[in-house]
Amino acid sequence: MIQRNRKSAAGLAVSVVALMGGTACASGPDRPAPVNYVLPAASVVTDASRAIPDRWPHAASPAAMSDPVTEAFVTALMSRMTIEEKVGQTIQADISAITPEDLLTYPLGSILAGGNSSPGGNERASAQDWVKLAQDFRAAVASRPGARIPLIYGIDAVHGHNNVVGATIFPHNIGLGAARDPDLIRRIGEATALEVAVTGADWTFGPTLAVPQDDRWGRAYEGYSENPEIAQSYAGPMTLGLQGRLPVEGHIAPGHIAGSAKHFLADGGTSGGKDQGDFAGSEQTLIETHLSGYTQAIDAGVLSIMASFSSWNGVKHSGNETILTEVLRGPLGFDGFVVSDWNAHGQLPGCSNESCALAFNAGIDMFMAPDSWKPLYENTLAQVRSGEIPMARLDEAVRRILRAKVKGGVFETDRPYEGRIELLGSPDHRALAREAVRESLVLLKNSGSVLPIRAGARVLVAGAADDIGQASGGWTITWQGTGNSRADFPNGESIWEGIRAAVDNGGGAATLSPDGTFTQKPDVAIVVFGETPYAEFQGDVDTLDFRPQEPLAILRRLQAAGIPTVSVFLSGRPLWTNPEINASDAFVAAWLPGSEGGGLADVLIGDAGGRPRHDFSGRLSFSWPKDARGEPLNVGQPGYDPQFAYGYGLSYAHPGVVGSLSEDSGVGEAGSSVDRYFVDGRFIAPWSLMLRDAGGEFRLGQEQQGRSPRGAVTVTTSDGRGQESARVLAFDVPTGQTAQALIAAAPVDLTRQSNGEMAIAFRYRVDAAPRGKTLVTLGAGSVDVTSIFAAAPVGEWRTIKIRLSCLRDAGALVAAVEQPWGLQSDGALTVAVEDIRLASNEGDTVCPAH
Repeated sequence: MIQRNRKSAAGLAVSVVALMGGTACASGPDRPAPVNYVLPAASVVTDASRAIPDRWPHAASPAAMSDPVTEAFVTALMSRMTIEEKVGQTIQADISAITPEDLLTYPLGSILAGGNSSPGGNERASAQDWVKLAQDFRAAVASRPGARIPLIYGIDAVHGHNNVVGATIFPHNIGLGAARDPDLIRRIGEATALEVAVTGADWTFGPTLAVPQDDRWGRAYEGYSENPEIAQSYAGPMTLGLQGRLPVEGHIAPGHIAGSAKHFLADGGTSGGKDQGDFAGSEQTLIETHLSGYTQAIDAGVLSIMASFSSWNGVKHSGNETILTEVLRGPLGFDGFVVSDWNAHGQLPGCSNESCALAFNAGIDMFMAPDSWKPLYENTLAQVRSGEIPMARLDEAVRRILRAKVKGGVFETDRPYEGRIELLGSPDHRALAREAVRESLVLLKNSGSVLPIRAGARVLVAGAADDIGQASGGWTITWQGTGNSRADFPNGESIWEGIRAAVDNGGGAATLSPDGTFTQKPDVAIVVFGETPYAEFQGDVDTLDFRPQEPLAILRRLQAAGIPTVSVFLSGRPLWTNPEINASDAFVAAWLPGSEGGGLADVLIGDAGGRPRHDFSGRLSFSWPKDARGEPLNVGQPGYDPQFAYGYGLSYAHPGVVGSLSEDSGVGEAGSSVDRYFVDGRFIAPWSLMLRDAGGEFRLGQEQQGRSPRGAVTVTTSDGRGQESARVLAFDVPTGQTAQALIAAAPVDLTRQSNGEMAIAFRYRVDAAPRGKTLVTLGAGSVDVTSIFAAAPVGEWRTIKIRLSCLRDAGALVAAVEQPWGLQSDGALTVAVEDIRLASNEGDTVCPAH
């Protein structure tokens, strides 16, 4: 063990025990002896955020993680490493911001492919392109001078190898939690690992062990359950599925990859479900609820843990040494390395994305610095040389990283599965995903035993049944999961395709009609609808009201026509859907099932005699709300009163009766929006359009036309994607003046979104080219789009996405944004705009000149 002496901010010496190897591993010739070092007097921990190690349960990384042969190899390697090479091991860059050639100069230890990063910036790159990318980076490392330590290459394979076209897309964790099948989880881990290994990556950022307590959180679907018992039963099997068992004096078997349990700690417990927010609670709740399955993952040998963006009682975990060091290296006995989340270190006091000794000294071993890696490397190197980061602390982190690389097989040149593209979306993996879909389905209602549907019936299928992208949700091909088409899932089967095959095989007839219309009355209708894809930021909501009206209208039309109707609801969380449930004879919570829609048909469609081929077995792992207000609703809390309780789920063998449900949502018709400003021809509350010129300001409500006080800018309607869905802004500005059209409301905080590289996006059509300077503004920040608008063909619709970080760097105060979008001109210009919102950076953003 290493005995640390840390000085607190008050200058008092504090004894901190941190484990370098096993929890009870003595020093010897192949392991460094215990050392003492003093960390600088810098701590952000408060009494309310100080963990007491004696209160925490015990776990331990397996002895095989730090066996004598591995430790001897690491010790010998470190003795040959320069300080530059050691610092390089602690830095991880994203493939969008680094090239293989950069590694000839900078001896980095890791790369990642973030949610919107891909070979050549092509999100739909071929599997062969992914393999070549991995090989090119490895070749660069092999040709550089010095120790030539191989990279560990990480990727978010969170429901299958979800970044790669053609891979198997498994149900998201919220569905797997409903399955309550640890062995299924292990097998999914094995399949995911193999498909990742095919494309050359070594490491996935999973399993996710969040315990979401507020379903308004945009990442709720990444958690298995609101109850930690499910994550506790899954963490070990998923870790073993991904990695296999760690062997003594060896590395994990080919076809397995390193795992990373995340996000440590309480990412699912933030107030209001705010992503990257604060868990305001006791240490006891932190342990009983949010420690989740971390002890089981550590016991199973997980090689890394990712620290959470979030905070505990106001202190970010990335800078909390009592969590990352005193607890994690003490009673939890973790011997792997800790990686930070995407530029999370930059959120600590006194830090930036380019410099943060505080995070490193607190216990972050590897910085995830996607685009800030170069200055962070230089600054970290300088901090080690100056003593701000002690050399012993650097050696500790490097040892942990190298240990994980050895056990993860990263040093091995033989990669027998790499390039075997036929294993992506293989028949065995597809069958496993189909099984997972069957097990994840939860039957909420089945009046009159409309299910199962006789295979020989005439079946109408409506809604989004043929959209695998919607069924897969966020973190699919792209970060937010948007913009995907059927072509992006060549090895998949849509819900519609699965139903059609089952009905055809039974001698029936199935018809796809997205709007629910028909010419020949069907025996039964299946309507597939739900949430459209999202991830963090864009997935955070104010209420749990399912607002789209078209699905309800389809259901009511079918109900009025006397057609038995089955609803298949796609969602990343439970939502208030009482009107839809009332308008349905049967209602199935299908969550986000992924690329094997045939799994639904296996359960919904019976045999020719109407007998079940498979029964429902899923049970709610999240409580279903009785109203739409969205306050935390979790089993065991005082006053617990859900519509459908945790553990609920009907089946053919065990039916139940659901009466008419209240259609009082408990919320108003409109809520506020942080990321949607002008959509479908309407300004989303609380946003409105304001016109400004030298004579003052004029604010429009939902009025479709108006003019600034002196007429320098006028607004009228125009058709875009829909009838009158756009606004035409006509500038006629006197010489020496400017005019603006601004979307405005009370301030909102877009700090998280700018850190996450979100962009302000809008469609535009230039009707008269600019005759002066044209700026897009966000608060006080502005960028010059004159050349972009001037180059646009007149009358042609185009889309532009400008990174929030670009506008932040140009002067926007992103922590208090009152005007998230504006267009300013000092000359004549006529342009139509529509669909103004925040969008994810999918390699298609720009940063015009400030």
